[in-house]
Formats: sequence, C-alpha cells, structure tokens
Amino acid sequence: MPIPLLSLVLLTPLAGMLVLLLLPSGNKKLIRLWANAAGLLSFLVSVPLALHFDKSLPGFQFTEDLNWIPFLGVRYMLGLDGISLLLVMLTTVMSFLAILCSWSAVEDRLKSYYSMLLLLETGMLGVFLALDFFLFYVFWEVVLVPMYFLIGVWGGPRKLYAAIKFFLYTLTGSVLMLVAMLVLYFAHQEQFGVYTFNIQELLRTSMPVSTQQWVFWLLFIGFAIKVPMFPFHTWLPDAHTEAPTAGSVLLAAVLLKMGTYGFLRFSLPLLPDASGSVMIVRALVTLSLIGILYGALVSLVQKDWKKLVAYSSVSHLGFCTLGIFALNPNGIAGSVIQQINHGISTGMLFLIVGVIYERRHTREIGEYGGLAHVMPKFATVFAIAMLSSAGLPMLNGFVGEFTILQGAFESNPLWAAVAVIGVILGAAYLLWLFQRTMLGQVTNIKNLGLPDLNLREMAIFVPLIAWALWIGIYPKPYFELLEKPVARIVERVRPGYYQGIPAEKPVEAAQR
Repeated sequence: MPIPLLSLVLLTPLAGMLVLLLLPSGNKKLIRLWANAAGLLSFLVSVPLALHFDKSLPGFQFTEDLNWIPFLGVRYMLGLDGISLLLVMLTTVMSFLAILCSWSAVEDRLKSYYSMLLLLETGMLGVFLALDFFLFYVFWEVVLVPMYFLIGVWGGPRKLYAAIKFFLYTLTGSVLMLVAMLVLYFAHQEQFGVYTFNIQELLRTSMPVSTQQWVFWLLFIGFAIKVPMFPFHTWLPDAHTEAPTAGSVLLAAVLLKMGTYGFLRFSLPLLPDASGSVMIVRALVTLSLIGILYGALVSLVQKDWKKLVAYSSVSHLGFCTLGIFALNPNGIAGSVIQQINHGISTGMLFLIVGVIYERRHTREIGEYGGLAHVMPKFATVFAIAMLSSAGLPMLNGFVGEFTILQGAFESNPLWAAVAVIGVILGAAYLLWLFQRTMLGQVTNIKNLGLPDLNLREMAIFVPLIAWALWIGIYPKPYFELLEKPVARIVERVRPGYYQGIPAEKPVEAAQR
C-alpha cells in the first residue's frame, strides 16, 4: 500500500500541535524547540511532493479517496496539481519561518500561541489539498479560528476590534459560499440522481447561464473577501496592523491566496459560462484595476510601516485577480506565480517590520532614518525584499508581473496600460519607504545602538532570498508545473482555445 503522502503532509502540523499540548506550560524553551521542530518537520514531509511530482501528467496526483459521510455524499478526497503543489510548498515554508521568527517575539501563553500557528497551517494545507467541496469548506472555516485568536490574544492595542472584524467579514463570505455549494450539490443530484461534493463530478453539472451567474456572485463574495479585492479589503489593514509578526506573515503569504485559489479551483471550472461572460469579466477586471491603483496610492501616504506593507497587498493581489480574469494561459500562469512571489516578497517585508519592531517597539516611519549605518545586514535584506516586491528584473516579482501584463494585453491593451501605472506606483512607495528608513543620517538617537540581524534572523531570510532569486533567474520549472492545470482551466472557460478555434474576446463582445 503506497504511503498516503498528502495525509502525512496535512496531519503532521496537527500531530505536532497535539504533542505540544501535552508539554508542561512552564518549560518555555521546550515548547519553543518542539514547535520549531514540528514546523521544520512539516516542511520536510512536503519536500517529496515536489521531488516526485510528474509535471507531464494531466490531472491530480497522490490522490486519496475515502468514504467519510456516505449518506451526504461527502468523501475525504485529497489531490495535488501544479497549482496546489506550489501553494502547499509556500504554506509549509512560510509556516516554518513564521514559527521560527516567533522565538523571542512572544512570551505569554506560549503553548497556546504555537498551537494556533500549527492549527492554522493544517487548515491552510487542507484548503489547497481538498478535492471534495465539503472538505474544502471545513478547512476554510478551520482557518478562521486560529487566526482570530492570534490577532485577538497576541495582537496590538486594537486587537479585539481587528479580530472581530476579520472574523465577521470572512464568516459572511463563507455563509454565501455555502449557499453556492449547496446549489451545485442539489443541481448535480437532480441531473444524475447522486449526491456528491466531488469537484471532478460537479464539473459534469450543467446549469443555465443565469443560474451560473448568481452562483458565481455568491462564490465571488466569499473569495473576494479573502483575497481581498476592492471594496472588500477594509478588514485587511486592521488585521495586519494588529496581528503579531507571525500572524501577519501567514496572513499575507498564504491566507490571501485561499481566495485566488478559490477562483481557480471552483469559480472558473465549475461555472465556465458565467466566468467568461462579458459582464462578469468586465466587473472583475475593473475591480482588480481599481485595487491595483487604490492600494498603491494609499500605500504612498502611510506613516505606519506595517500598514504600508498591508495596503501594498491590496495592490499586488489586484494583479493576481487581473491575471485570472484575463482568461488566457499567460494571465492565469502569471497570476499563480505572482501569488507565490507575493508570499515570498511580502512575507519578507512583514518579517523585516517584525525585526525592527522587536528592537524599537514602534512602527512609525518617522522614527527611523539612516538605519543602514547601524544595521547594514538588515538594510541589505530589506533592499532585496523591497526590489523583489517592486518587480526588479532577475528577482521573482518581475516574472509574475510581466506575465500577467502580457496576458492582460492579449485580452485588452487598455487593461495592461492601467495596470502598468500600479507597477510604477509600487516602485515609488517602496523606494520612498527604503529611503526614509535606511538612507541618510541617523535621525533618532534611540536607533544608534540597535543590534543587527542575528544568526537566527539571517536563517529566516536566506531561504526566502534564495527562492526569490531562483524564480527571477530561472522560472522555467514553475511554468512547466502550471502548463497542464492552466490549460485545463482555459479550455474549460474558453472551449477550443488550444485548437485555434476563434473565440470572441469578452472585451470585443462588450464593445459591439
């Protein structure tokens, strides 16, 4: 019997959490050591997925299928394609680094804190691995609980407000998503006489375009809140600003990708006629472009270091949704790669804010200046993270943004022209942030004695810098991983695309 690799990856952090709960609360060193060991082990058990994944095969790999709730048609189904493989690896890497960055940042209720991080990792992995819509929904909801407590217990001064706002926004979206899920469930039963939440089976369900459209909007609200797309983004700056560093890192690097993954795994394949309709494409591209520009402009006027990085996520995720709804291979592949890039780059930026906050306990940009003289290693890491996020060629951000812009241009040159403004503004607010905090003379005497990055902190940043360089210099393996799952999505939404059958572009239909 083959080893159930996906279950092993999924349950390793949960097993680590259960052992952690048995440890004595007073032994903080043991708790920290075990939590970091569990985080490292979670990453190590995911490595075979990348090593043994066959990018030449279509469909899902390492699949597992067990009966769970037979009378409801619910199954424990897990599977992996190129899209979910990249997101699973991002999750295990960033979860381990988030745990490692917490070594000296958190002192209170240590056992509960690390338990929440490991439970959060389990939920995120489940979202990316589930092939049963019901199972996906369970993991989607599981994620809410640990993130609520991470913000509400270990957050900043306005932590309760931020935690409740995060919970209510996401829960509202989840309820609407549940309604959409049930519509698909009963529509399939009506056509085939079988109750199932199996995603592959639900693909066979046909519905009128009008029904598909309102089901699409129900799913859209759930996924758009999580992304978050404009105007559903207002919970994000509060959650980021008040969350502890590890919470902000995982929120930016992984949780936001649950929304974009939902569009790719559910909205487009299950509702192809609605997803390709003129009205929906135009609406979502418009919201994406507004988000790109709005997030960048608001970032330019922030005085709080962490809030600036938080609003930058609204802008960067706008590129990801723009790529998805360009509805072509370049747009969708670029979107997935940019999701990984955003996880790396913005994860690094939040880690950087966490490092300086531990030393000075303030995130006010005006409190800093000339830090490169005092903390040269820190300034170097910050420069790489900043240039990575800004999309400098030879770093990861450039590959994703360029491919998305190429896909957007293929659908409508105007989309690409507007999105390019977001790239320029992104470089502006990141360079200005670097200048105000790192360059010039030391403007505050309190910064003169700040220690530079220690060995543990360098160990956090080195793998992320290496990953950013790898994608920037040699992105070919990533595009190869995505080729078949992206082709499956495009062919589903635009039948005949790869056979050269002329397909009317949504923008052309809109202009007629």
